[in-house]
Amino acid sequence: MATDTLVACAIARAVADSYPVHLLPPVTISCSHEHAAWPGTVSISAVTLHAVVRDIADSLRRSGIDTLVLVNGHGGNYVLGNVVQEASARGERMALFPAPEDWEAARARAGVVTSLLTDMHAGEIETSILLHTSPEVLRPGYETSDHVSDDRRHLLTTGMSAYTDSGVIGRPSLGTAEKGKELLASLADSFGAYFSLLTSDS
Repeated sequence: MATDTLVACAIARAVADSYPVHLLPPVTISCSHEHAAWPGTVSISAVTLHAVVRDIADSLRRSGIDTLVLVNGHGGNYVLGNVVQEASARGERMALFPAPEDWEAARARAGVVTSLLTDMHAGEIETSILLHTSPEVLRPGYETSDHVSDDRRHLLTTGMSAYTDSGVIGRPSLGTAEKGKELLASLADSFGAYFSLLTSDS
């Protein structure tokens, strides 16, 4: 239940180890409605997540911090893109990280075999990052839990349970700690362009 938070925190820590940024505590409950078939899943509405991020950004600005990067570890948080679009249109400094292009660069650098389409949930990427940062949270048997379901066109209508019984969509068997290390290193490198953009005239 904590995988997306752990992954986002690992990415944020890799960024903070490389750039002069400050980390906020994670927002641990977001928009996970597509996982509702699995007991223990807790979600908030897109409207609430939007409001939470806006409130955090407003609070930071009142204390003199005018730049915020949202490190997203969950694909279902579509609304975060809208938050950043709206903030940028108001002239605020905000970004959403990582972008799909950052993940593609990280895949190539780390030697991840699975495509981003196939590697949707609990697959090679997430397993590799957890093997590197938090191996104790991986359940025994992940090595034999591969499940591919590339045609998920009705995901928003049916939820993930229509495509997987286990919650896995991807190939966790291919995950390694070394891949996780390289994924995070690549993402930290990719963040350089965001950092330069957000601090260019400060």
